[in-house]
Amino acid sequence: MEKVDVLIIGAGVVGLAVAAELSKQFNEMSLVLLERHSNFGQETSSRNSEVIHSGIYYPTGSLKAKMCVEGNQRLYQFCREWEIPHKRIGKLIIARNEKEISSLESILDQGRMNGVKDLELLDKDQITKLEPNIKAVAAILSPSTGIIDSHKLMLRLEWLALEQGAIVAYNHEVMGIDSKENGYCVTYRNPAGQLESIHCRWLINCAGLNSDQIVSFLGVNIDEIGYRIYPCKGEYFCVSNAKSALVSRLIYPPPLKELKGLGIHATKTLDGRLRFGPNAFYIEKLDYDVNEDHAQEFYDAINTYMPFLKYTDLCPDMAGIRPKIQAPGDSFCDFIVCHEIERGFQGLINLIGIESPGLTSSLALAKIVRGLLTD
Repeated sequence: MEKVDVLIIGAGVVGLAVAAELSKQFNEMSLVLLERHSNFGQETSSRNSEVIHSGIYYPTGSLKAKMCVEGNQRLYQFCREWEIPHKRIGKLIIARNEKEISSLESILDQGRMNGVKDLELLDKDQITKLEPNIKAVAAILSPSTGIIDSHKLMLRLEWLALEQGAIVAYNHEVMGIDSKENGYCVTYRNPAGQLESIHCRWLINCAGLNSDQIVSFLGVNIDEIGYRIYPCKGEYFCVSNAKSALVSRLIYPPPLKELKGLGIHATKTLDGRLRFGPNAFYIEKLDYDVNEDHAQEFYDAINTYMPFLKYTDLCPDMAGIRPKIQAPGDSFCDFIVCHEIERGFQGLINLIGIESPGLTSSLALAKIVRGLLTD
């Protein structure tokens, strides 16, 4: 049986960031990254708004808040260093009426407590100067919010990991895990459909939507410890290039209750397109279809702050699925990044519930994992 020092499961943006970080810091260790799909980022990492968040919304002291604020700075620095396409275009979180202004004030306080220092509260006239086609009575301006080419980011992280000696194995699906005295025996299906095994001292679970299954392979009750994934789907609609030019920043309404999502907001792509979404609803079966019947829901939400849009402007774009550990009706749930020593699994590091702002937080999360290997 082949033996390695570190085995990472899942080649989304977080798994790739961890592989790049560890192969750089521990180049004397052998490292393998297993991914069940034929390429990196085929699920959550490539099906999102591609926003670099600033860290405004999340409870102070939470891992989401800390990782997002730190990750924002790290990601911009990484993009500059490696020429990853990105734009710091800024975001407006708007109040569509007087009743929503109190929500903005709470969000502003939360963001500042989280360490986001560049936030500014705007009145109606200031909004009009920045975004004349937006209907709002007040807004928070977040200048450090931006957009990124997530594919180019993941491509660079993969390149770094490979250059630093890591092995990235696609079409390798983990089928079982056995805990051993000196590590873990991981059984996987190879590209030919055959079962093989590999032994590792460190096992790092970055499997996203499948991360709870990875834990359950070890005989752990994922419901008892709060590790079950509840897939939450979000759809996007887009509009024509002519209408896209009428907005230059990201436009967000106040977030949904308990942070199930950030509401149907407007995002810009690097090529200038205007996209709306995501909505948020829990699903049992994974699929990435966009239900055209949901266009009315989108239009009703968007029309409250973008009156220039018509219902017929909306076209289905894409859908993504978040790996939430927050069950329907539950309150806020934080990222889980845990070396499972207390559960008797020395060398097992779980990253569970890494949804938004996971893309922004990816490099910061990789730093946390590096620290766990040296504790």
